[in-house]
Amino acid sequence: MTQEQKGTALVTGASSGIGAVYAHRLAKQGYDLIIVARNGERLKSLASRLTAETGRTVETVVADLGDKTGLARIEGVLKEDRSITLLVNNAGVGGTAPLLSSDVDKMQAMIELNVTALTRLTYAVVPGFVARGGGTIINISSIVAISPEMLNGVYGGTKAFVLAFSQSLKHELAEKNIRIQVVLPGATATEFWGIAGTPVEYLPNEIVMSAENMVDASLSGLGQGEFATIPSLEDAGLLAAYEEARQALMPNLSRTVPAERYKIA
Repeated sequence: MTQEQKGTALVTGASSGIGAVYAHRLAKQGYDLIIVARNGERLKSLASRLTAETGRTVETVVADLGDKTGLARIEGVLKEDRSITLLVNNAGVGGTAPLLSSDVDKMQAMIELNVTALTRLTYAVVPGFVARGGGTIINISSIVAISPEMLNGVYGGTKAFVLAFSQSLKHELAEKNIRIQVVLPGATATEFWGIAGTPVEYLPNEIVMSAENMVDASLSGLGQGEFATIPSLEDAGLLAAYEEARQALMPNLSRTVPAERYKIA
């Protein structure tokens, strides 16, 4: 497809790991790129490699999305660049320590990046997508969104927000030709784990997926029209059953009187 048909993809957290693989795969698909991260040298190296390999235009923007100034810079790009057709909200940080062993200031910083930045970037891009008649947002969540007991609770809470926010976006934008995909990776072989406090080498090999396989599965899920993609989940019926149970709850969640099982006189 031509550049005009694909447009530009903006990928956050793109200097390494999952974000870098998304940048590579999207360039191969024919997207021009705006890649965002804190590490300017890594971004420059990746941009040079992608341009040489794919011929696509790759713009780099050095920004710390946990900082208000850096975040505002990317919000401005999303509002002003009319070529953008795809946003990959990938930037994030994790934690593996339990509550009693965690620094609350670091937990707040995690919320700022995983929740606040993702929310503001989404708000920045959606009006333009609506005005231009469509677009795609890929939000990177985690399996801890539905299994928060596995890792740090604040991390699980931030990723549960990403899932719930994505569900709401899908509902609200259903008539606006805007695709929403939320990706829930399991353990993925990236630098994430070392930064979070548990190097990936400490994890059982059988639960760790390569970033390349994770992204390829996620983009396949996008192509198949999935809303929620769990790259390692073999039986899609399990996720469908989870969603059916959620939908069955909804008509029963708010009524004028307590349920009879509570035996309130």
